[in-house]
Amino acid sequence: MGLEPRTLELFYDVLSPYSWLAFEVLCRYKNIWNVNLQLQPTLIGGIMRDSGNQPPAMLPRKAVYMRSDVRLLSQHLQVPIHFPKDFFSVILKKGSLTAMRFLTVVKMEHPRMLEKVSRELWMRIWSRDEDITEPASILAAAEKAGMSMGQAQELLERVSTPQVKNKLKETTDTACKYGAFGLPITVTHLDDETHMLFGSDRMELLAYLLGEKWMGPVPPAVNARL
Repeated sequence: MGLEPRTLELFYDVLSPYSWLAFEVLCRYKNIWNVNLQLQPTLIGGIMRDSGNQPPAMLPRKAVYMRSDVRLLSQHLQVPIHFPKDFFSVILKKGSLTAMRFLTVVKMEHPRMLEKVSRELWMRIWSRDEDITEPASILAAAEKAGMSMGQAQELLERVSTPQVKNKLKETTDTACKYGAFGLPITVTHLDDETHMLFGSDRMELLAYLLGEKWMGPVPPAVNARL
């Protein structure tokens, strides 16, 4: 008998481009490595407040570096990231609270749709410079991911319920307990050990921890389909 799949948790927020990079790489490897990938919608603002950290955009040198860094990573990892024109308004003013609550209720009710809906929200904000805060924007992303409009509308009506709010807070608190000071974080559960890796550039180290083979950001099996 083969080994049981190891559990990987990816804590992410669609406001974070680095989260998108990690998300896509892990989605490419989830059927190659012996893992059970669990996507965990998380609120990056809550993590920043809890840890006392600041978004890179708040520090001028980090902001300049981030643009060039993400541009190079998007090319290397083959993820179509383009910075929003009004970057500060999108990141620091509008935020992602409703979007992350929506993803939380998607996970609660239709977990198989979570990957696709998450990707469509990233495509809106980080590839096409489109809104993700208005109800119509979230519904459009859900519909593009394959949800019926009625199904998406029903979920959207639940984003302000205590159940959904508490679930997103619970997930964010869990990330903080793992030691998160930003997103993404990947948490690996190996026997009695738990490892938290921060960022999108720890995939080779993740492979080492898992005892799996790292074949680059786009493994051959995936590259053949692109």
